[in-house]
Amino acid sequence: MEDLRAEMQDLETYDTSQVIKTQQANKRLKKDLDQCNCPHGQFVNITGPRVQTAGEFPKAYKYGAWGRDPKPEAGKESWHWLVMLTVGNKFSNYVRLYSSLSSLIVGVSIPGKQLLSGNVTNISPSNPTTNTIQGPNVVIYGEALYYNCYNLDAVCRFNLTSKTVTTVQLPKGTRFNSKGNFCHLDECYLFTDLDLATDESGVWVIYTTNQDFGNLVLSKVEEGEPLRLGQTWHTSVYKQGVTNTFMACGVLYATRYVDKLTEEIFFSFDTTTGEQKFNLGIFIKKMSPNIHALNYSPVDQMLHAYCDAFMVSYKVLFEEMY
Repeated sequence: MEDLRAEMQDLETYDTSQVIKTQQANKRLKKDLDQCNCPHGQFVNITGPRVQTAGEFPKAYKYGAWGRDPKPEAGKESWHWLVMLTVGNKFSNYVRLYSSLSSLIVGVSIPGKQLLSGNVTNISPSNPTTNTIQGPNVVIYGEALYYNCYNLDAVCRFNLTSKTVTTVQLPKGTRFNSKGNFCHLDECYLFTDLDLATDESGVWVIYTTNQDFGNLVLSKVEEGEPLRLGQTWHTSVYKQGVTNTFMACGVLYATRYVDKLTEEIFFSFDTTTGEQKFNLGIFIKKMSPNIHALNYSPVDQMLHAYCDAFMVSYKVLFEEMY
């Protein structure tokens, strides 16, 4: 019995060590996968524009957003999405889906319009109403549309499959209903209080609060049920001095208006180190004076811009690491 007990203890020690080794291997694998999915080095430039199109509704809707789902269902890897603010440049109640970039360019929406309703045939004809999209800064991630809930300081998530909406409340004091917009000297962009963004790690929301005196605040939006906010970061850049933001590899980037032909990516905030930079000097050649939405696509490292009813994309370039 003593020999058997000793042998069992040896086996238990061996099994425990194997479990630990497996856990360590899994951590290393996850780290390697994260490195593969996220380009190394500093974001140094963009090229383009690579794509410029008026799409299905030329010059019809000034405000909107477009892009790709970084976490699509199998078979939908090439799909693109488009949200246009169809009521007063402020609100919308549907997203259009395209099976490929070429379909979006020529304006053939397949499968087409997806209404924000549990029952498409019974959607309210009024807009805005409950679950309406408010503002242009929206994204799709994991077959769900994330956006500023109508008349609320909250993020809505619309599941494209189940047609259900869940929400998460933002911190007390969050500015909403056009109280904390993106701006430049000549204009503020209506209802841009909340900016949703995606990168390699998921969904983020960029906003500001009274207690932050109008400076940019960044929170991670965690997947799952219930929808919830994860870690939050506070920056030193004033939101109304910014025209747009986007995320890439866990780094927040902010743009500002230079002139009708040029936008500058001037600011970055690294969520890993907390480092802020205010002089990036990366310039975007614009096809139209105003960029109303920017979405980074980690699938192909493209930056998708919605500019005065035009859809434009740019290739993001990262510094190579050796």
